[in-house]
Amino acid sequence: MTTRIAVNLTGGFDPGLNAVIGGVVFAADRLGWDVVGIHDGFEGLLFRERYPDFGLVHLSSSLMRSAISASGPVIGTASKLDPFRVRTLNDENHLEEVDRSDELIAHLRKTNIEAVISLSDTRGLSLIFKLHRKGLRVVAIPRSAENDVAATQLSFGFNSALSWAADMLEQIREAARSARRIAVVEILGEHSGWLALQAGIAACADAILIPEIPYDLARVATKLRPKPGGRVSHGLVVVAEGAQSSKPVPACSAVNPLKASLSPLATGNEGERVIERSGSVAKIVGRELQRLVAHETYPIALGQLIKGGHATAVDRQLGLAYGAAAIRALHEKHSGVMTAFEPPELNFVPLSEAINKIRTVPANSLFLQTARSLGICLGD
Repeated sequence: MTTRIAVNLTGGFDPGLNAVIGGVVFAADRLGWDVVGIHDGFEGLLFRERYPDFGLVHLSSSLMRSAISASGPVIGTASKLDPFRVRTLNDENHLEEVDRSDELIAHLRKTNIEAVISLSDTRGLSLIFKLHRKGLRVVAIPRSAENDVAATQLSFGFNSALSWAADMLEQIREAARSARRIAVVEILGEHSGWLALQAGIAACADAILIPEIPYDLARVATKLRPKPGGRVSHGLVVVAEGAQSSKPVPACSAVNPLKASLSPLATGNEGERVIERSGSVAKIVGRELQRLVAHETYPIALGQLIKGGHATAVDRQLGLAYGAAAIRALHEKHSGVMTAFEPPELNFVPLSEAINKIRTVPANSLFLQTARSLGICLGD
């Protein structure tokens, strides 16, 4: 029987995902293996009735060669569906969470799928690991625009996001120069500052604030203030969305019980950013800097726009290499592993080394040293 494997996505969108899928298909084709794609993460298997092809699409080399440069993945955008906690209406018409992982694995075996290659973010890796522990043969490929997946030096999608972010920061800097304002730009990075740090360096930002270094805005203000007798003309401050102040945060007022029950993420700061917090850090930093520097600031949140560009040549090459390496892992009888870029090699690491961890910027990072050498303020 021909070996049959499946490919799926977990997590959000990244440009160029078809390159990774293509790498899987091209390498599998050389071995005579059959590859199918699972639509929309795990939904294609758990909600087969929603799809005309019952949730699985055959992925041929000819299909992938024609789709390799397309922006959207041929198997659909990954959903946030957790097969261990699927929301379902029970017999009493109440919403409850049901574990459907056994059903998912059973259907994979019923359709003669021997293994799954999953293009996963940090959250998805944990799901894939749990499925592996239940007996599913899996290989994961790391992808993250924030480059926060542990156990690999470079996740797919980071280089494209970095290139697009640097370009947008450069345009914002020019706009700030023309308008004579200080632009405070928030960039993806809830737990890790790689994207903000490297994009900020590329754009020659005046200050970069990342989660790994608690910031003191008084120091940032000192950097932005002109020399005696001068005046502030413009500035660029790059802020990762997870950046935190080194000063104690004032206690929140009591949360309205009704609002708290309706809005699980409410913290007492009810308003436009209770559920969607993107931009909140830029707004806070911008407001305080305006008070300290006495110059108008303009907060901007790039958010998911960071992923709006085309895949770079680096990511396309990396994606093809990651896909081919995942096939090599299966051919060598590996399971429960993640392909990892450890320059100059692509190796396999156990999923247990990649889950429940975040790849953060170390204190001795070359990029931190570079930023300091360039005179960029890091808020410390």
